Amino acid sequence: MNPTDKPLVWLGGEVKSPPLSKEARLEAGYWLRMLQAGHALSLPHSRPMPAIGARCHELRITDRTSTWRVFYRVDSDAVLILEVLQKKTQPTPKTTIALCRQRAAAYDTDS
Repeated sequence: MNPTDKPLVWLGGEVKSPPLSKEARLEAGYWLRMLQAGHALSLPHSRPMPAIGARCHELRITDRTSTWRVFYRVDSDAVLILEVLQKKTQPTPKTTIALCRQRAAAYDTDS
């Protein structure tokens, strides 16, 4: 890790094999590493999630038989991982949005 890279702060979820395939885990790792280095991601790999909050996004990882989402927020000093889930429905579940909001707010309060 480069000394200027932002740390990943895991507030929820995990990226591991299984349940993700090795290829999907490596892809997620690649994109998270890009975020740490300060790169901004866009579609088709990532999209903004204003329903969660400012600077919040979902990273899209396509696996062999399913799709995964890594919800994250980019702060000036870190990349917060808010949640990781297997995408099963078109819209993001309201419970996931609420959980991500809660975790981000708790992080802000504790910081």
